[in-house]
Amino acid sequence: MKPFSRRDVLKGGLLAPAAVAMAANRIGPIGMAIQAAGESPRPAPASAAHASAMPGAGRERLLLDFGWRFHFGNADDPAKDFGFGSGRTGNFQKTGNFLPAGAIAFDESGWRSVDLPHDWAIELPFQNDPSLASKGYYPLGRTYPATSVGWYRRVFELPASDAGKRITLQFDGAYRETMVVFNGFYIGRHSGGYDPFSFDVTDFATPGGRNVLLIRVDATSSDGWFYEGAGIYRHVWLVKTHPVHVKQWGTFVPAQVRPGEATLSIRTEVNNDGKSAQNARIVSTVLDPSGNAVGKVATAAFPIAIEGERTYEQEMVVKQPLLWSLEERNLYKLVTEVEAGGEIVDRYETPFGIRTVKFDAEKGFFLNGKSLKLKGTCNHQDHAGVGAAVPDAIQYYRVRKLQEMGCNSIRTSHNPPTPELLDACDELGMLVFDETRMMSSNPEGLSQFANLVRRDRNRPSVFMWSMGNEEGQANTERGVYILTAMKAVATEQDGSRPVSIAPTGAIGTGGLALCDVMGYNYQDPQAEAYHKSHPGNPVMGTETVSAVGTRGIYITDPKKGYVGSYDPFTTTGRASAEGWWSFCNSRPWMSGGFVWTGFDYRGEPSPNDWPNISSQYGVIDTCGFPKDTFYYYQSWWTSQPVLHLFPHWNWPGMEGKEIAVWVHSNLDRVELFLNGQSLDAKDVKKDSHVAWVVKYAPGVIEARGFKDGKQVMTAKRETTGPAAKLVMNADRQEISADGEDVAMFAVEVQDAQGRVVPITDNEVTFRVSGTGKLIGTGNGDPTNQESDKGTSRKAFSGLCMAIVQSAKNAGNITVEAMSPGLAPASATVAAKAVTLRPQVEVWVREAPTGAGVTGLWRPTIEAGENPRLMAFLAGGGTMVFTLRQDGSNLTGTVEGTGGGFFGGNDVPIPITEGKVDGNSVSFKAGNSTYSGTLKDGGIELERSITLPFRIPPPPTETADRPAIGPPPDGSDPSINASWRLPRTIPVVLHRAER
Repeated sequence: MKPFSRRDVLKGGLLAPAAVAMAANRIGPIGMAIQAAGESPRPAPASAAHASAMPGAGRERLLLDFGWRFHFGNADDPAKDFGFGSGRTGNFQKTGNFLPAGAIAFDESGWRSVDLPHDWAIELPFQNDPSLASKGYYPLGRTYPATSVGWYRRVFELPASDAGKRITLQFDGAYRETMVVFNGFYIGRHSGGYDPFSFDVTDFATPGGRNVLLIRVDATSSDGWFYEGAGIYRHVWLVKTHPVHVKQWGTFVPAQVRPGEATLSIRTEVNNDGKSAQNARIVSTVLDPSGNAVGKVATAAFPIAIEGERTYEQEMVVKQPLLWSLEERNLYKLVTEVEAGGEIVDRYETPFGIRTVKFDAEKGFFLNGKSLKLKGTCNHQDHAGVGAAVPDAIQYYRVRKLQEMGCNSIRTSHNPPTPELLDACDELGMLVFDETRMMSSNPEGLSQFANLVRRDRNRPSVFMWSMGNEEGQANTERGVYILTAMKAVATEQDGSRPVSIAPTGAIGTGGLALCDVMGYNYQDPQAEAYHKSHPGNPVMGTETVSAVGTRGIYITDPKKGYVGSYDPFTTTGRASAEGWWSFCNSRPWMSGGFVWTGFDYRGEPSPNDWPNISSQYGVIDTCGFPKDTFYYYQSWWTSQPVLHLFPHWNWPGMEGKEIAVWVHSNLDRVELFLNGQSLDAKDVKKDSHVAWVVKYAPGVIEARGFKDGKQVMTAKRETTGPAAKLVMNADRQEISADGEDVAMFAVEVQDAQGRVVPITDNEVTFRVSGTGKLIGTGNGDPTNQESDKGTSRKAFSGLCMAIVQSAKNAGNITVEAMSPGLAPASATVAAKAVTLRPQVEVWVREAPTGAGVTGLWRPTIEAGENPRLMAFLAGGGTMVFTLRQDGSNLTGTVEGTGGGFFGGNDVPIPITEGKVDGNSVSFKAGNSTYSGTLKDGGIELERSITLPFRIPPPPTETADRPAIGPPPDGSDPSINASWRLPRTIPVVLHRAER
């Protein structure tokens, strides 16, 4: 059969919308034809109500994380990518029918349920392909099309009261190319894996009805040389506002601090997206950390044109301000009210802090006028068990872990961080060197940087902007142009913070000279030389150390992929924690620096490749278990007494051989004992460690620490017995029952005497009961290739971890850990009832229950002469029948017959004249009549269609017809007389759940 063309339908006058189209590939116009008559009218478009804004309408920001469906697409094959790119399924041809998967009736039963944040990369099997090393050996990229594209689908309802509001979808981040389709309309794309983006979907929304959000995420491209994840790995929000509203990130509250007071310069940007000009004024109220109002100012009313914007400027003096610091995290709140038409139409809240930051070229960094050495770490964003889709609670867990070792600042290498990390830093007291991903003055690069600055400029934790990482072009004259443009963005959108960049191979050359603070990466001697030649420029180590080590491992073995945990303390710059910190801390002009890295991370498996799948640069492993160097920093970055002894003392077969024994301590003196015999006492030099060489003998090594001549601490390492039991502890005893919060369950493999066995790799299986679920596991082993999403994990150096997330109902969550031959362990945390943060309700298609054929039904696709045609005509994949039987009467709806090539009309069609007589079933829906019988639990129907046109018979052959000339009967030669449509179409229905 020759396929109908679009032009055939146009010529036939079939301009009415038709069936959800083109899914059957090459038979679309038949679908148009069979649905061209008898459709139900579409409700009035929501945009009709937009001209009359709702008086007093306020702002809603609803979490859109729950109730998604997910399915892999394909980067190469449109047939496996839901028709995207095929040219025959809508796409960009007409507005409103972009893809069948965007239809309300689309059958998503083959899609799996997921909640956001979601990273599908962490779920993939490892692939031993050297080209994947930087990504942690996960199969992503153009050579792995089947696992590099993901589709997300979410149906939700909007109340009728949303008519007149602006409806916006806000994405905190998705990796990496995101395409958004809403109610069948192509909305737009975003390129970039880390910066936030949003789309106004007001014109395409359906207040008072169902809405379908379809998102395609393409992870074939790459931003970095490290693990980046894949999918919608950060939060998504549905934001509703009055047409006159504060612009996204449209408030800014810098403070000028003087003795006894702070002057706030308040900037507010207001949009008018309405249909008429508006006079609007701003009322700004500042609340102190206790929630008490400490100031209120109002502007006069000023006109804002249609589709216009206005910026309002205000000042306010706060007396005796409570400053934000690492110890006192005082957070104020600006409450912005927009008044228009005599009413408050928008209310926008902005947390902020009052504090000062300053760099001095000779004395270093100052916070609130007090000298503070930056004891920083660089960190990527992934974590064991969850990949890049890090729950909010883990952001707080990671910040607390860094604080335990004395870290006071984070560099968000090499990209804009998730907002929840900054929440944790604001609330817990951690400074942030906030970094953009793309160093460029092209529109995308400047947009990414502007979004970062605008989003984060009110956060007290953010003390400096980073314009990029190790960009060779920054060192050149071209870099002058690029960084000049980027610095101008920071000045325009903020102007209260310095800017810098993490350079490569240079300090202060080319565009680097534009930086307010001169950064350097791994160049301690060059930094000192730069300071001597440029004594007026502040200097900071933007990336330092890069010391590698495997937690619990003390013998470097490239074949196994492990690196011993001893720090190469005799070096400076790139390799050594002790070498760098002793250099940095002895020079007052050095503002401090950022160690590479705080946590291990997936990808970049230096210094070893396969089977390593993660890096070993971290001071802490991927789970959060500290390495030995953690205690070096803790000794010299904190004031708490530290006495850490290593290595472990389980060395079978090493009897009589010499072993280096180290102690990290900030005490005055340490004495070492082996099996009760003193091996000498040694003074602890500032910013250093103490060490002995000991001939191994099983038993106990013991370090005794002295302060002011008195023994104050003891640390031991004992030769353990065999593994006998598991012991498990949670990081918190109570979490929120909100479906988001998590607890970290750390497992130790111990011997019968309760000592951690450091050389065991027992397989540990987790079981969760109660109001929670297991969402990931880990053990910190850089070579371990077990699934992060499995229910079991091998212990590594005696440790492993489970990550458990709460449900939305209160109760207890019990986690059991089991291993063959070992006594099991369990731990319970309470999930307490909390008020859920505002969120979009999860939509579930109503499935009627009752006698007979009552329920949801979908067509079954059966093989035939033309399976694609028959599947399409039968409605396979795009139709759903909602049937309600009451005795012999049958009512309900048929969905999925709208849409079509021209878009629109994808609305339920009511069933009429429905009858059930024994096994016989019949009904009408629109221009279709269905009749058939019940059989084997299904319904076998024949569908007849009233067509609005007639296919002419073949032209009559006559003896006097010229051999060359027009048809003698005047028939239209553009209509193929061989076209044949079946009189009826078999439709077999099966019960469905969705």
